Amino acid sequence: MLSNSIKRRNQKTILGFSFVFLAVAILVSLNTGSFAISFAEMVEIFSKGATDTLKGKVLFKLRLPRIVMALTVGMLLGSSGGVMQTVFRNPIADPYIIGISASATFGAVVAYFLKLPESFYGIFGSVFSFITASIIFKLSETRRPGAGLSTLLVIGIAISAFIRALISLSMYIMGEDSFRIILWTMGYLGRGSWREILILVVPLVGSLLYFHHHRFHLDALLLEEAEAHSLGINVKKFRREVLIVATFMVGFSVAFSGMIGFVGLIIPHIVRTIFGNTNTKVIPLSALYGGIFLLVCDTLARGISPSMEIPIGIITAIFGAPFFLYLSFKMRRRGI
Repeated sequence: MLSNSIKRRNQKTILGFSFVFLAVAILVSLNTGSFAISFAEMVEIFSKGATDTLKGKVLFKLRLPRIVMALTVGMLLGSSGGVMQTVFRNPIADPYIIGISASATFGAVVAYFLKLPESFYGIFGSVFSFITASIIFKLSETRRPGAGLSTLLVIGIAISAFIRALISLSMYIMGEDSFRIILWTMGYLGRGSWREILILVVPLVGSLLYFHHHRFHLDALLLEEAEAHSLGINVKKFRREVLIVATFMVGFSVAFSGMIGFVGLIIPHIVRTIFGNTNTKVIPLSALYGGIFLLVCDTLARGISPSMEIPIGIITAIFGAPFFLYLSFKMRRRGI
């Protein structure tokens, strides 16, 4: 009893520190860039609302939208990764690793080829993501013990390779006009605008409300199928519904930010380690820490080199690839 009390107190301390860290990260990000703006100047600009000055425009039209964009996309990727790990019952079911992000990118490329408005990029990305996720889910179902992890990996790698080949073909056909697709394949938040943020807020808020409403059903998916059925849950129908919502989130985030990997792998795993497996905590906290993580990565992408910006997908991969290897070896030792 005392141990649980100490654990809850430690969790509250970590959560409180996280919000302080988020505030500091936002301030540092506002101050990061090739155009120098001191903290004193930032305070003066915000207090006076001086948006018409050059530094005011840099803050309000470039850096602040980019910060909010990083937080929004990170929240989408973090929470969707946590949900997909629950649906697939697999700790490495990250949208990037198993090819869902690549499918969303290809969907956005198709919409781009058709010269549709930007709002359709997310719709096309979501549709292609759901098709791929459904195929992976169906093919990775197995009753053979220990086969789930390796099966999911092999299928994900194969589908991702095929879709990336289609994306490369699209770039080859477009020639010099393929820069937008190149940005999609590496991840980029520099085009973030208040209009795009408003579009992304809709799937973010809607999906989080949906997951919160069904949080106990999501916990039931971690049980054996017979146990979940005994609780009155139509498992196959509910998994399909959850998969639609999760891929909807991935589709929209990738359509506006490109393929940013490993957020949906790292963050939910850390959240589960610290706060436990219940989805009442996992989903909202994966959203929170996903946003913080992506904001830190984007700040590093802009601040490491004054002369050039590193694609954010490279930064997340630097953190994510070693973590993926660690998690894979950990699962292997457990015989999963």
